Amino acid sequence: MNETLEGPIHPDPHGVHRRRYGRTPAPRRRAPRATWRWLLWLPFVFALGSVALVGALRWWSPPVTAFMATAWVEARLAGARDFELRQRFVPLAAQTPWLAIAAIAAEDQKFPRHRGFDVEAMRAAYREHRDGARLRGASTITQQLAKNLFLWSGRSWARKGLEAWFTVLLETLLDKRRVLELYVNLVEFGPGIYGAEAASQRFFGHGAMTLRAEEAALLAAVLPNPRRYDAAAPSAYLRARQRWILEQMRQLGGARLLQRL
Repeated sequence: MNETLEGPIHPDPHGVHRRRYGRTPAPRRRAPRATWRWLLWLPFVFALGSVALVGALRWWSPPVTAFMATAWVEARLAGARDFELRQRFVPLAAQTPWLAIAAIAAEDQKFPRHRGFDVEAMRAAYREHRDGARLRGASTITQQLAKNLFLWSGRSWARKGLEAWFTVLLETLLDKRRVLELYVNLVEFGPGIYGAEAASQRFFGHGAMTLRAEEAALLAAVLPNPRRYDAAAPSAYLRARQRWILEQMRQLGGARLLQRL
């Protein structure tokens, strides 16, 4: 039998040599290739999922948006147990045209012509900010809809990138009239108040079918900051903005404006 200085060579079923010379280091484990493949596929899965989701909006009217869900969670965390979301989807055909026209006049007068982005307004806002002015928004109705539906408030580059992506999808997969219909039914007009019908009932005591031009202009006047401005108790500033919106509605062609969509 062959022998070494340590004794005979034999199998080591009881771990003698491991105890004598130390434990053999385990080989370094690598992440499975399947994990990396899934990570590489994630952007494609997100893209396809978002295309399907936005495409469904051609027929489907969502009962809740990301902004609504966020408002509800914030209210619960703040202890407001009586907070409720008020929203009922009413097609444009079952509304007077005034709120849709007022929204365009107040928020996005180039809405019938642009493809989701008002490049001139974005450049002007950038120049003003570069010259020391406070950064102001230059979002279109489509951008605001994308944010309200899918995203969160804030100014991060990640959010703006996602907003741009969903804006392109909305403009590509939906027509202008559907984008506007979704917007006026889902935009916030006050704490917990979303859409034309809920706002009309809350502030004027009747539905969107009988909304007058002056009432629509007042609702549109609060859109820049519906948690600061109150259509139930309009300030002098809000009244002045209401008058300006009414004038813009007339200059844009009134009810004929929607025929271009």
